Amino acid sequence: MPRPRPDVPHALHLTRLAQGTPGEWVRLPGGNVRVLNLSGKAPQAGLDGWVVCLSGEAVIDLPLNNFVRLRPGEGHRVTASEPWVPFDTREGTVILLVVDGE
Repeated sequence: MPRPRPDVPHALHLTRLAQGTPGEWVRLPGGNVRVLNLSGKAPQAGLDGWVVCLSGEAVIDLPLNNFVRLRPGEGHRVTASEPWVPFDTREGTVILLVVDGE
């Protein structure tokens, strides 16, 4: 008698997941990862970690008139103690936040 085949795992498309709720951080189950489809300025997540641009182009507005521009594949370390505000400069911008161990 043949053994049943295990279910094939499916990939989670992070950009599409974020696009389902523009402007809101979406927490991935079972991990310290969040995604956000930027639509203008968005709230700071209030967490320490790495912000990575998945698509489009994002700007992380930092204190003292500093900012970091992120293109796809680029990241920047942020902290909850330092105010930062992400916003998009291109339509369809999605960022990923990998939070330090929660």
